[in-house]
Amino acid sequence: MHCSAVSKLPVRFCLRSQPTVKDMLSEKAMKTGSACPPPPGPGKLRLYSMRFCPYAQRTRLFLAAKGIEYETINIHLREKPEWFLEKTPMGQVPVLEKDGDIAIVYESLVCNEYLDGIYPDKCITPRDPLEKARQSMVLALWGAKVIPVYYKLVIGKDDERPAMARQFVDGLEYIESALTQPFFSGDDVGALDYNLWPWFERVPMLKARAGVQMSAEKLPKLTAWMERMSDLPEVKACSFSPEIHDRYGKTLLAGRSEYDLGLEE
Repeated sequence: MHCSAVSKLPVRFCLRSQPTVKDMLSEKAMKTGSACPPPPGPGKLRLYSMRFCPYAQRTRLFLAAKGIEYETINIHLREKPEWFLEKTPMGQVPVLEKDGDIAIVYESLVCNEYLDGIYPDKCITPRDPLEKARQSMVLALWGAKVIPVYYKLVIGKDDERPAMARQFVDGLEYIESALTQPFFSGDDVGALDYNLWPWFERVPMLKARAGVQMSAEKLPKLTAWMERMSDLPEVKACSFSPEIHDRYGKTLLAGRSEYDLGLEE
């Protein structure tokens, strides 16, 4: 799954020092006509991302949780650099590049399993086949019942939103039923939690736009899970505030998609 301007090289940082959101996401998006940056050196890891893409955030969460050192290049997804399309036929983020351009991996779930494979010290993906299958089925349910409705709520017509809001909450009830422990992955946070979180972080902006509200009365387990997730250091390091998400959502709705929103401030 997924989602010239600037010619300077990306700033490198190490997540073990718990960088702030500004540290992580302060690179402006590279556009059509921008120079292709040199590939990362031997043993170095690079993430091609977009600051507001929930799919790219999945991989940033894995990187943060595992404490992996990497560098970021943000991509302007409406005016993609020509060299970026040579790296990935999908033209989407996230994309991981390692050891020069020898290893290029794309699609968020694929990227995350790849990270657990090459950095096995703190494996987030379940090793048990049945548990891995269970988490994959929840993600499939999420993709079928929730994600399509979410995007209709964000960019759909006003008169469609009340019905879509009800359908969205109905979809969340399926996900609520899959949460039987403090986290989707058990007593501790794990892969399924990180892979679901980016959209829950964006749910508050749907309240004003579509009347969607996650209440503890209707979705008690999910609202408690959201509180636990929002307290995690890796989640804080990779998150934007509801206000910033709302501002970006308005630019998306207006057809502008201001990927560098806030960087001029």
